[in-house]
Amino acid sequence: MAESEGNAGVRAGPDGSAPDAGNADVHDGDSGDAGIGERLRTLRKMHGLSQRELARRAGVTHATISLIEAERVSPSVSSLKKVLDGVPISLAEFFTVECADGPHIFYRADELPDMGSGDIAFRLVGAERRQRAMTLLHETYAPGSDTGEEMLVHAGEEGGVIIRGQIELTVAGESRVLGVGDAYYFPSRLPHRFRNPGDCPCEIISANSPPSL
Repeated sequence: MAESEGNAGVRAGPDGSAPDAGNADVHDGDSGDAGIGERLRTLRKMHGLSQRELARRAGVTHATISLIEAERVSPSVSSLKKVLDGVPISLAEFFTVECADGPHIFYRADELPDMGSGDIAFRLVGAERRQRAMTLLHETYAPGSDTGEEMLVHAGEEGGVIIRGQIELTVAGESRVLGVGDAYYFPSRLPHRFRNPGDCPCEIISANSPPSL
């Protein structure tokens, strides 16, 4: 049974039925916008959203998302923008972003963007995921490098495992030099600092939540 505002602006389907398109302003799906539904479905899956969750965030009915993705209706610009606000993503990004076939699960080393600077590299996993619940990094510290004189403080928790070299970690005034196989885990609100005291690069696989990058 259609909801009270379900059929506004929607023509009957090929079989004469009146599909419930929620509160989207839509028209027939054969007006040259083919591919929007497929792009929306791929983008939604990339962000780990179900149709119902996207509909809830966007303030439209589940049927609206279902019909658009099935290419049975084609949304107006204003309706599409409302749906995309549930991701969120802009119209420009929607039509230009490279959408893989489903969520990006595997990453080659050269696909990890470096978010660091100078002698410190922070290669971020899943940089394109807008709804990440954590930051996962492959960190590299050149010999003698550090995160600066000013102590780092931010929300959440963080942890890591040293996979090469050694790192001097200072947390809330306590310092420890950690080597290969050693690990750390602490609340990120505690002032902290990283320094490589060795003569070879130090590599760390780390994570923090909520994401700081």
